Amino acid sequence: MGILPRYVIRSALLAMVGAVVGLWLLQMVFAYLSELENLSDTYTFVHALQFILYRSPYFLVQFIPTGALLGAVIGLGLLAGNSELVVMRAGGVSIYRIIGWTMLPAFLFVLVSLGINQFILPITNQKASAIAGHVADTKLISVQGYWTVNSQDDGMDITYISYADNTGKLGQTKRYHLDNHANLTHALTAQTGEYQHTYQSKNQDGYTWRLNNVSQITIDGAGVVREHQDSSQLALSIAPTDVHLLTTDADDLSLSDLYAHQRLMREQGGRSLRHELAFWQKLLSPFAVLSLVLVASSFVFGSLRSQGLGIRVVMALLTGLLFSYLTDLSGFVALASGISPLVMAILPILVSALFGMWFLQRRQ
Repeated sequence: MGILPRYVIRSALLAMVGAVVGLWLLQMVFAYLSELENLSDTYTFVHALQFILYRSPYFLVQFIPTGALLGAVIGLGLLAGNSELVVMRAGGVSIYRIIGWTMLPAFLFVLVSLGINQFILPITNQKASAIAGHVADTKLISVQGYWTVNSQDDGMDITYISYADNTGKLGQTKRYHLDNHANLTHALTAQTGEYQHTYQSKNQDGYTWRLNNVSQITIDGAGVVREHQDSSQLALSIAPTDVHLLTTDADDLSLSDLYAHQRLMREQGGRSLRHELAFWQKLLSPFAVLSLVLVASSFVFGSLRSQGLGIRVVMALLTGLLFSYLTDLSGFVALASGISPLVMAILPILVSALFGMWFLQRRQ
């Protein structure tokens, strides 16, 4: 690589790092100040700080596209302000080659974003939720929960699991038994549980958990009987890893877990649009970053006498916000209308890339 490409790449990289880190730290400060409104005797300044630190990888991923856009505008804008871009183009360097050099640093942020989504966010988001929900740090929680209905000869069992981690540990678990006339005859509540073993039942695998701190209510013709047990058994037809996938929010799952969730839903004959949307948005996030860098380049090329660097930075920030809102809107449309999550995930990226290419053509 020659001196000129290295110079452009270094300028763009430093500007992108500064923009991403600046937006990231600013968001963390605002988020911490907002979190202070929730302080109580059980949720102190330290808990709020821990919550923000665990949420910081999520904030970083959220601001990488906008930071890359802003950094590209600043980096190329400084080169244009010093007439360096004019010299490069006079020397026979095409606009698209300069844009290609600018996109190389963006690939670094693409790799950072994918790595955080795959390996860090599933852990830190769950720990942040545990702190915010005043739950012990060793419990990995979800706000969704999992419901299952199993038909029996004498009625049906309805089971609810509030959360589960991928090692087989359960949070609060409830089980209700209805007779053939839909009358409640038995109710069970357990505070925790852990996976024990696998067994064979009717040519299918079954999975057993031990429930701890169990409270039970039995309703019959003689009245209501309440009892407490230290432990009890719970049998389900799905594996511990599947329970983890079904009880964890889509934003807290890695790309591989989201793919596994889609396979599990297909095997069960179901579908979760929210999980599909999260999968495609995370998978296509590299193209979102590159499309915004293309938009940033279109802001810079042209005469700086008509629009100064400050105006272009403001335009970049507004464009980044507009892209974020368009991404959220397309996600809501996918969830509300049932349109393919893949199509709605691609739409903001496609609109951004087309706008960047159209604007760049006008600048030439």
